[in-house]
Amino acid sequence: MFDKLHIFLGATVADAAARPLHWVYDEKKLKSYIKGKKDIAFFIQNRSPFYSIKTGEVSGYNDVGQVMFKTLTTTVNQKEVIKLFKKNIVKNFGPGSKYWKNLSLRKKYKKIKWKTAMKGPWIHQNILETIKNIKLKKTITGGTMVNESDGYCASLPFYFSHNSDQKTKKIIRTVANGKISEQFAMAKLKIIDLADKGDKDPVNAFLRNNIKSKYFKNVIENIKKVKKIKSKPHNFVVKKFGKACSYPGTFNGAIHAIITSKNFKTAVVKTIKAGGCNCSRANFVGAYFAAYKGLKGVPQDWIKKTNPAKSIMKLIA
Repeated sequence: MFDKLHIFLGATVADAAARPLHWVYDEKKLKSYIKGKKDIAFFIQNRSPFYSIKTGEVSGYNDVGQVMFKTLTTTVNQKEVIKLFKKNIVKNFGPGSKYWKNLSLRKKYKKIKWKTAMKGPWIHQNILETIKNIKLKKTITGGTMVNESDGYCASLPFYFSHNSDQKTKKIIRTVANGKISEQFAMAKLKIIDLADKGDKDPVNAFLRNNIKSKYFKNVIENIKKVKKIKSKPHNFVVKKFGKACSYPGTFNGAIHAIITSKNFKTAVVKTIKAGGCNCSRANFVGAYFAAYKGLKGVPQDWIKKTNPAKSIMKLIA
């Protein structure tokens, strides 16, 4: 059941590597932070302007995946996965959690001039809506206000232990109930799956396989846009398509990192340097290269620096 866990490990390590420089949108500040630094992954000092957690921990994106991972490893009856996943989402992110304690500050985000990063993790819009909808006992509980990577992150460990499109879509919609969120999440999983199966050019294989697909029409169009400017610098491409957390920008930036990099470390460092919501892009990039190169492709020294990697490695070993 868990023979593909190295893929989720790749996402986790990449997220943790990018996390201290998460959401740095100011290009001048980002350049000043990393100038002269040999290693920018696992930055010792937090430079995220909005929230501060210890280096080695993961962002709220990957943490949704950690909740799913823990759900899968503690659930006896697999038919109960979604029910227990919802319960664990509320436990991990809801009232009484470290995420919830910062909610009052998070609500002020758009109303004040943000000067200092708050201590502790940042709860995402999709997760806020999900918790509310779970309490309201809605059938489909995912957020609808934003199109971001929470659904993909939740589905990553599930997809590679069940490999069911229908069930995976339900997982995605549990935290991100939108057409765009579902389609781009499924596209990521399909591309990663092709990499895992040994395809030499997974992105182009995905294009060939789905060129006539109505479901992936938007995704296909966006990949073609990225391929047209493949030769452009990565920072330029990410800025052009959008540094923020939303699809399709976050997908397009990650695709460019994938098709212009040869290995895990190069792709993730490139992703970090591009700024903005590097963690959402890193979760895709890291999973892809872990699938493409196998466990050996994930830097061992990076795995050791990633706190949640310990529990994942126990099941891989």
